[in-house]
Amino acid sequence: MNICIVSDSHDRADSVAAAVKEAQAAGAQAVIHCGDLIGAHTLRASIKLGLPLHVVHGNNVGDQMAMHHLVAKSNGLLAYYGQDATLELGQRRIFVTHFPHYGRAMACTGDYDLVCCGHSHHAEIVEQPNIKGGHSMLVNPGSVAGIDAPGVKARATWILADLNRMNFEIRTLGQ
Repeated sequence: MNICIVSDSHDRADSVAAAVKEAQAAGAQAVIHCGDLIGAHTLRASIKLGLPLHVVHGNNVGDQMAMHHLVAKSNGLLAYYGQDATLELGQRRIFVTHFPHYGRAMACTGDYDLVCCGHSHHAEIVEQPNIKGGHSMLVNPGSVAGIDAPGVKARATWILADLNRMNFEIRTLGQ
């Protein structure tokens, strides 16, 4: 199963929809958004593309009531978890949060195959050793909107993940 992982869209609906379209063309069957989408309207165009969306909020929360209304109108395509999420996709246990320090801590537990986070606007893929003697994949897709952050000159990035092979590729929007 292939999935699209995005984060830090900061109300840039076009950027999210463009990444979802690119991922869908590459065979993605679901989307994870690691937070800082801000307004619920940011997801409307992506919902129309028909892929299930799994969303957590970040430090820029936005209108939660509007988010819950959008969930109710999404015909089951949008799942909004709040601060963090534990889910299973493609027979993989996945933890999603916005915050990298929280993500790294959860990856170290060994309870998850994949941990997704955002916040830093810096895309990275890390094979994180865990306390069970194995490793968990820790990924941060960067900012899908290409918004700079302190110390980071951001490009508009997202991650295409192959959960069967546990392969992850950082992609730049439009390339």
